[in-house]
Amino acid sequence: MKRILFAAAALLMLALPMNAIDREHTLKVYNWADYIDEALIGEFEQWYEEQTGEPVKIVYQLFDINEIMLSKIELGHEDFDVVCPSEYIIERMLRSDLLLPIDKDFGDTPNYLSNISPYIINKFNQIDGSGKNANDYSVGYMWGTVGFLYNTKHATRDEVSTWYALQDPKWAGKLFMKDAFRDIYTSLRIALNRDKIDAGEMDTEKICFDASDEDIAQVEDFLNSFKDNVSGWEADFGKERMTQEKAWLNVTWSGDAQWAIDEAAEVGVGLDFVVPKEGSIVWFDGWVIPKYAKNVKAARYFINFMCKPENALRNMDEIGYVSCVGGPEILEAISDEEAFEAEDASYFFGPEAAAAHINPVMYPSAEIIARCGMMHDSGDRTQNLLDMWSRVKGDNASATTYIIIGIAIVALVAGVIAAHAKKNKKNKRRR
Repeated sequence: MKRILFAAAALLMLALPMNAIDREHTLKVYNWADYIDEALIGEFEQWYEEQTGEPVKIVYQLFDINEIMLSKIELGHEDFDVVCPSEYIIERMLRSDLLLPIDKDFGDTPNYLSNISPYIINKFNQIDGSGKNANDYSVGYMWGTVGFLYNTKHATRDEVSTWYALQDPKWAGKLFMKDAFRDIYTSLRIALNRDKIDAGEMDTEKICFDASDEDIAQVEDFLNSFKDNVSGWEADFGKERMTQEKAWLNVTWSGDAQWAIDEAAEVGVGLDFVVPKEGSIVWFDGWVIPKYAKNVKAARYFINFMCKPENALRNMDEIGYVSCVGGPEILEAISDEEAFEAEDASYFFGPEAAAAHINPVMYPSAEIIARCGMMHDSGDRTQNLLDMWSRVKGDNASATTYIIIGIAIVALVAGVIAAHAKKNKKNKRRR
């Protein structure tokens, strides 16, 4: 009921003529679906008035595809005040001069932006903004990795600890691939060149920018080498198939994997997640203030509010992904010596986390992170990547695939109400 009332209020605000909306006291937020603890929205309105003495009302809108959000701003000049794009879109927006710098001076209000992990700051430094530092224009929100969600009854960890495991015919009809061409392409570029990286002949970060015909052909050949094993290319239903044991292996995001692991445990199904030893990618989403924003002040305060440790923890608990906020409050809250073995997470939390007992799905060890790269905007080569992805998927689109996808879609539609009622079943991103 809360979600229905929340959506109705947002629609009512959108239905009003623009000249009827007091933009000085209205904050327009554009975010991924199911990507926030919605109670924080009303709490921010109250907090903002306490901090500034000014009232504010939030108009909250949702998107499922980065490019749709971008087109509304780039082509439609929509006046969103805060949006949450992925790293490669932040890169594209910087290059297109679509972002405003974020002033970090909040007067008497504490600057919670300082809670962002130094690791995230460093990764945002690697965003190619054509001379602009992404940390001046964006603030990290959530992050994660790409790897293998696997059924522990049908595979050992060692067995699926390499990208070449996908070629094993035992996965025929039991393998789902995340339909995210940038994530998979960049991960495979790193994996297929691991020997050259280790030998110092290639650089991980440079590889992540590469999209030549030769580079694309290398990845396409590998994808085709196991295409007969792929049961489907999924945007969101792979984790459901895994919890139902309809699939045994799913190339997916760590946030989806954690949700599936928790859900499967409730019905006695054992799932686990691993980042292949050759390497993968770390992805990021961050808050930005678009060029056409009308309420920059409230936008800055909203981003600051989301970086409060207690709010970061609530968002993590609600959506199942990992906040870019670090610091001792987060480390203390997520540590559990009985549940997790000690791992080196000093890259994220500092020296005190050199042997931290935290969830390795959500916070991979420093050793794993060292093998991971970061996606970038492929510019005018994007269509070439899309064409390759379409060829691979098209060659694999058998009648069986369509039947399975159709059944999955029907099941998803039938379970929408139940799905939204479940905690941590809110892992939609990066369409």
